[in-house]
Amino acid sequence: MTSGSRPAGFRIPVHFRGTRGFILLEQSRVLDKRRLVRKLGTVPDRVLSLVLKTLREFYEE
Repeated sequence: MTSGSRPAGFRIPVHFRGTRGFILLEQSRVLDKRRLVRKLGTVPDRVLSLVLKTLREFYEE
């Protein structure tokens, strides 16, 4: 999630812990597992559904 970005086709708006931002799905391949140290929370089911739907479209052949 980032709070310093603009809307785009593969960016999902989210409000998490009092901060509005976007989940940058186009950046999903650059995640470094070593930086994922602890779980900070969860997103609502509707946001997760939208993320999964958009990822399917993104990687669809």
